[in-house]
Amino acid sequence: MERIVIVGAGAMGCLFAARFALAGKSVTVVDVDPDRLALIAADGIVLHDDAGDHTASVNAQLAVDVAGPVDLLMLFTKGMHSASAVRSVTHLVQSGCTVLTLQNGLGNVETIAEVFPADRILWGVTDFPADLEGPNVVASHGAGHIFLGNYPQGADGQAVAVAAVFEAAGLNAVADAQVKVAVWEKVAFNAALNALCTVSGLPVGGLDHPAGRRAAKAVIDEIVAIAAAEGAAVDRSRLDSKVDFALANHRAHKPSMLQDRLAGRTTEIESINGAILAAADKHAIPAPALGLLTDLVRLGEPGG
Repeated sequence: MERIVIVGAGAMGCLFAARFALAGKSVTVVDVDPDRLALIAADGIVLHDDAGDHTASVNAQLAVDVAGPVDLLMLFTKGMHSASAVRSVTHLVQSGCTVLTLQNGLGNVETIAEVFPADRILWGVTDFPADLEGPNVVASHGAGHIFLGNYPQGADGQAVAVAAVFEAAGLNAVADAQVKVAVWEKVAFNAALNALCTVSGLPVGGLDHPAGRRAAKAVIDEIVAIAAAEGAAVDRSRLDSKVDFALANHRAHKPSMLQDRLAGRTTEIESINGAILAAADKHAIPAPALGLLTDLVRLGEPGG
């Protein structure tokens, strides 16, 4: 897979675009901001990571200007923009590309499946940290992982091949037959930590406090039960380890939800916490801690 298109030039989109380009892939980033695209096309993406500073040369275009052939199409917008982002690249269906989402939240892969054939769709999660420090500057410090598989389940040769592309770019990735569980573990993690950071205004390390840990546990307890009802047997000990790792190793990281709040933008609360609450309602599962935390974030939404 040599030709990669990434829709969404936020922190994660820029991180992966830079990594792929530095590994020798032909990468195009897609965004809706022509000025930003012009800057990226002219100056590349600057990546600050634990190995130093790098500048990656990538193509940057509006969606309508992207043409095939394309081997891998990645969706990396925020959840509330998924539908419009997928529609913007409908013309790439004919390229026969594999489509992958590692977006936060629930519902993104179903949105992709409304346009692209399900047998070409992969979904998964990543916990690589990324912070946008400028229009074309991204920082990523610390370790991370990528778990991906087929939609709706399994991990065939297509998933293995895409995982190998990430590995070749220095990104730890595995094809995971139980990817639905991985997605629910990530959404539980985000619903608790991202929302708590947003309400408190603290970076991840600020939650490393008895009160922060109690609040996160209460929310995660409820989500584990909701996930089980949705057919995802979340490994609670593994999820607790992920929380411990983030509190210890990503202490200065500000989740994108908090960054959106600080910038006065609408957050992803509905595609993460709101989507989980919708599943809870469907199964008549009480979720008072999750509901309260979600409403506290909603109170600060623009126009809320």
